[in-house]
Amino acid sequence: MSGLRLVVRCALVLVLSGGFAGSLMAAEKQPPSCAAISFRALPMGMQEGVQDAGLYRSRFGKLVLRAEVSGGQAHNYYLEVNGKRPPPIKGEVPASLNPCLNAKHVKTPAPSAGPACIGERFRVVIDHSGKEEYVILFGLQGDIWKLCSASLI
Repeated sequence: MSGLRLVVRCALVLVLSGGFAGSLMAAEKQPPSCAAISFRALPMGMQEGVQDAGLYRSRFGKLVLRAEVSGGQAHNYYLEVNGKRPPPIKGEVPASLNPCLNAKHVKTPAPSAGPACIGERFRVVIDHSGKEEYVILFGLQGDIWKLCSASLI
């Protein structure tokens, strides 16, 4: 009987101290409203075709940075979100994303990278502080983060 009392007391202590409530709160945790993930470029001499340049996986989703390689050099980088390449948004990146971009050290407005996304490093910024979720890919060229693509997810 005394062993059962000890178990009951320990359970009450955990519940009253917030151990149980804390684990319930962790299960309901939401992703941050603004996040950035950095990737490196592929080294020279890679095999021909599409190569994975970076992978980020969390309980909220999966991001894969891929590169089209020819002649041993990457010529275009693009992003896949949860196994699919999201379609780019039409027009410019909305100004409502500027606070998130500036917080992640991307100057706004970011110049466009041109027809192909290239760079020495890459940064993916995810913003879902508003009604819609955006994923934005930038390539670092020199000292400037150039906009590669912006998509709704």
